[in-house]
Amino acid sequence: MSVNHEKAEKTAWFSLVGNFIMAIVKGLVGYFGNSYALIADAIESTGDVFASALVIVGFRYARRPPDENHPYGHGKVEPLITFVVVGFLVASATLIIIESIHNIQTPHKAPASYTLWFIGGIIIVKELFFRFVSKSGKEVGSTSLQADAWHHRSDAITSACAFVGIAIAVYMGDTWAQADDWAALVASLIIFYNAYKIFRPALGEIMDEHVHDEFISVIREKAKEVDGIHTTEKCWVRKSGMRYWVDLHIHVDGKLSVHEGHTISHNLKKYLMDEIPEIEDVLVHVEPSE
Repeated sequence: MSVNHEKAEKTAWFSLVGNFIMAIVKGLVGYFGNSYALIADAIESTGDVFASALVIVGFRYARRPPDENHPYGHGKVEPLITFVVVGFLVASATLIIIESIHNIQTPHKAPASYTLWFIGGIIIVKELFFRFVSKSGKEVGSTSLQADAWHHRSDAITSACAFVGIAIAVYMGDTWAQADDWAALVASLIIFYNAYKIFRPALGEIMDEHVHDEFISVIREKAKEVDGIHTTEKCWVRKSGMRYWVDLHIHVDGKLSVHEGHTISHNLKKYLMDEIPEIEDVLVHVEPSE
């Protein structure tokens, strides 16, 4: 297992355990404290548990080496897992909307005052979770881990909306009890927006969208450091999981032999893979300089 895969999987386990504990505690406090916004929070956290589990399964599959049927490895499973994670977000938000509308139409008591202080702590904890998982996801280049991080941010946003709704319901009395449910409704709309933000980069990765300009610039600069290379021309990059495959056209002295050109391309490939560990393979096309 590579260092990146190991770090990503440990982070995903941390996320799963944290979501599991949060789902149970929020569900219990919401039930006994008469807060549907908090129960809605618990529903989302339950979906997050399954999402984190899928991320872990995806990591274990993605680290399989290339084979005859998958010459570019198995990393594309990561954005596919991200799509499933987004599905959990959309399903959770839809369920919250349905239940919120039902509760808005049904008179009920205001939430218990202690739920307000509890949810304030939840906001802080979930934001810290988001920052930790998001930082790890960016460091290892994992879209599914970054999607998992946004589950925590969505949870923090849901909790913040619930905090406002519960505060209104608690301090304004039972006549404002529905404020708790309106807060859950607003939170669900925010979750839909976050789901799109997670979905879009994963779709780009599946479609091999050109979003690697900065990375390509680094490759070109590194290539110039290899003896015999005059310049670089086309450079295409595709991402699969946490690894990159590079297609690079280089210009060399047109009077060199085939053997000498091959040696330069081999040196370039080795140098790039040594200097940029995230690169899985480099396909070099040699052209004569004018």
